[in-house]
Amino acid sequence: MKKICFITTIPNTLKGFVLEFAKYMHDNDEYDITFICNKNEEFGQQLPEYIHYLPVEMERGINIGGIKACAKMYKIFRKNKFDIIQYSTPNASLYASIAGWLARIPVRLYCQWGLAFIGFSGLKQKVFIREEKLVCRLSTWIEPDSWGNLEFCHEKKLYPLNKGSVVHKGSASGVSLEKFDVSQKAFYRKEIREKWNIPENAFVYGFVGSLTGDKGLNELLMASREILKEHEDVRVLLIGNFDKEYSINKELLSWSKNENKVIYCGSTSYVQKYMAAMDCYVMPSYREGFGLTVVEAGAMGLPVICTDIPGPTDAIKNGITGIVIKKKNYLELKDAILTLYNDRELADKLGHNGLENVRENYEQKNLFRYILEDRNKLLKK
Repeated sequence: MKKICFITTIPNTLKGFVLEFAKYMHDNDEYDITFICNKNEEFGQQLPEYIHYLPVEMERGINIGGIKACAKMYKIFRKNKFDIIQYSTPNASLYASIAGWLARIPVRLYCQWGLAFIGFSGLKQKVFIREEKLVCRLSTWIEPDSWGNLEFCHEKKLYPLNKGSVVHKGSASGVSLEKFDVSQKAFYRKEIREKWNIPENAFVYGFVGSLTGDKGLNELLMASREILKEHEDVRVLLIGNFDKEYSINKELLSWSKNENKVIYCGSTSYVQKYMAAMDCYVMPSYREGFGLTVVEAGAMGLPVICTDIPGPTDAIKNGITGIVIKKKNYLELKDAILTLYNDRELADKLGHNGLENVRENYEQKNLFRYILEDRNKLLKK
């Protein structure tokens, strides 16, 4: 059997972006599969018995513990003699690429699902750019999850033009149309709106993800504060947990927490239900690998507003499946939201086109077929 090892820093990345593909790989080919991430007993117990789980502690940030993580991975790689290792997220990718190079793993695949350095500045940015270049140099192949980010990396000379590709139309894992089932939209919409006391006739827009500055939360709150002053029938849904709360303007944050039309819902395993309760999905992020939530929103028939950054703009075409705005521009964001608020026919058209786009290009099992073909091609090389 071919031996593959998937490495990420935290279990949630494996759970959200890798696990379903690993199951597909097991069912459709002959692979011995291993997961490596930070220790989490509950996660390990939930995995299918055919997936080996080998925890390796990886602390966030750059620290001396990275040497220990590298050493442990090196021992694991030497012992197991994997044919291919696949890694993503900054720390895991650094440690795995070094250990994999030292252990002479034949295929060292860097799944470049986002570029952390874009959100930094000064010395910190320079350090992370060097780290990114090192990971790329030690990897035998690199796969961003969007064509926009592949072009960006080539322009920035992170790796040469002949090193790197995107599988199919992009996205790390695609969208399960069984989970994001648009036929259940009316039922989910009623359920969530009743849960949060949202009137049926209210116009609802929202965001799903880490609630942090570089996801555009400041611009979203600034736009929302002005919109809610002018329109009584608008609600804002924010789904996710705070991360780096210091990056959010204190005044805006205080206002939003005291405004009953801004609803902080926390994290959920039922993103599809919350999206069904929306009339519009907003992603004002400064950086993304791909921006999976924009196609998840499309699967629920929602028009999408996103910023003009690599990743989301691969899936969202301005005026066709959504509205593309400049990043860090709350006035454009406000105008885009009000455009869809005032023109429901346009919103419906964009949402319908978004659904068709997802069905054609981002359906999960169809994407998995392309990814599996890609992994087998890498091994043959």
